Amino acid sequence: MSNSHPLHFNLIAAAHAAMIEHGFQPDFPQGADTELAAIQAHPQLPAAPGAQDLRGLVWSSIDNDTSKDLDQIEWAEQLPDGRIRVLIGVADVDARVAGGTVLDKHARSETTSVYTGVKVFPMLPSELSEGITSLNENEDRVALVIEYAVDEAGIVTGGKAYRALVRNRAQLAYNAVGAWLEGTGPAPAKVAASADLAQQLKLQDTAAHRMLDSRFQHGALDLETIETRPVMLAGEAVEIARQQKNRATSLIEEFMVAANGVIAKTFEEAAVASIRRIVRTPKRWDRIVEVAKGLGTTLPAQPDSKALNDFLQAQKQKDPDHFPDLSLAVIKLMGPGEYVLVKPNEISPGHFGLAVQDYTHSTAPNRRFPDMVTQRLLKAWLAHGPQPYSEGDLNAIAQRCTLMEDGARKVEREMQKRIAAVVLRPRIGQSFHAIVTGVNNYGTFVRTLDPHVEGMLVNAGKPGAKGLDVGDRVTVKLISTDPERGFIDFAV
Repeated sequence: MSNSHPLHFNLIAAAHAAMIEHGFQPDFPQGADTELAAIQAHPQLPAAPGAQDLRGLVWSSIDNDTSKDLDQIEWAEQLPDGRIRVLIGVADVDARVAGGTVLDKHARSETTSVYTGVKVFPMLPSELSEGITSLNENEDRVALVIEYAVDEAGIVTGGKAYRALVRNRAQLAYNAVGAWLEGTGPAPAKVAASADLAQQLKLQDTAAHRMLDSRFQHGALDLETIETRPVMLAGEAVEIARQQKNRATSLIEEFMVAANGVIAKTFEEAAVASIRRIVRTPKRWDRIVEVAKGLGTTLPAQPDSKALNDFLQAQKQKDPDHFPDLSLAVIKLMGPGEYVLVKPNEISPGHFGLAVQDYTHSTAPNRRFPDMVTQRLLKAWLAHGPQPYSEGDLNAIAQRCTLMEDGARKVEREMQKRIAAVVLRPRIGQSFHAIVTGVNNYGTFVRTLDPHVEGMLVNAGKPGAKGLDVGDRVTVKLISTDPERGFIDFAV
């Protein structure tokens, strides 16, 4: 393949085009500016009748280093009976964005913010999602609080939700907090400066580990896919960094799984129709069984998440280098998640990968429309008012959210390939250590170990390359990249 494209490929323009290609409207419609200006003209706290004032608690948020749209904050306390009480404050986006407005209709069409690595295409204007509806540090906000207690066995009890006034005392990042919790790095400056905050985070970490252990015992899957992000310099992608999971990411994940379960159960007990997030029992379980058998493990003939996770954990210990590839294969065979309407007194299909039956998205209303819908359903129930959506509305929204989430995955994957092609372009002719990740009719594919990028072996049929199979380690030379199509070509 010829190396004909210029080095300074316009990744932002490519991202914009990819958004349109996959059904998004990356630019806000006419009338959005007027509504935004009206919201910004009243920056004071919106009315929240009956809201508790919890601004005195030591709330904190943990998110990516670059995140500006802060959807949730956390707080915990030790109870005398050994349980840990956890509070999750979720941004009350609905208090600013009313149903039926131009901004609401746009959010309903887009359904999600899309993170392309070089540009965020927000579901709501960034002036809202990163400003007035974001739980920004040292700003008073209205929130929906989801409360529950975690016992020593990791069982969640006492779930409830209510409105409150909150104030984020410390915006923190996964990498720094994770390293501190794991003992591999110093305390972040804000944590070092506050004994109360440090105690808070340690207690939250304890609660999260209890819940994680409990979910694993019930069959939650311990999967590890490799996620990357571009390192930007003067607006150009210059490197690809691997994003590692750590105790801080696990903490937030466990807290959100529990919070979403509380809201699902609240709706169930109140006989309120809602949108649930599900991953169905795998239809391709037989292929998962084959994969495990090829690695020396016999799984049950019928889908069994506990047996699958025992196999995954054993493989993670045995072969950590290939575990991300195994995880990705299992994820693909399980099939994508989807949003569905669950009517009152109807059993939810559940979430196979999380090993939970009750699960709805409720904790990221700045970034996901189903969370905003859930927020409106919850607020209407708390106020003893009529529900804002019919079952027909909820079903249509669920189908749209599933469709657009699939589109967002495609945009993000295409942009990962284009970014990698741009970053590697100056390194044509260099050699890399790699693992063969795929062999099929289209060709032989490899993943380089540093940086983490995928490409095709263009001389896989030549002497020295014949007989390669998945899992083989090879040294490859980069021979060309095509940023426009996201192609990266290697030779053995």
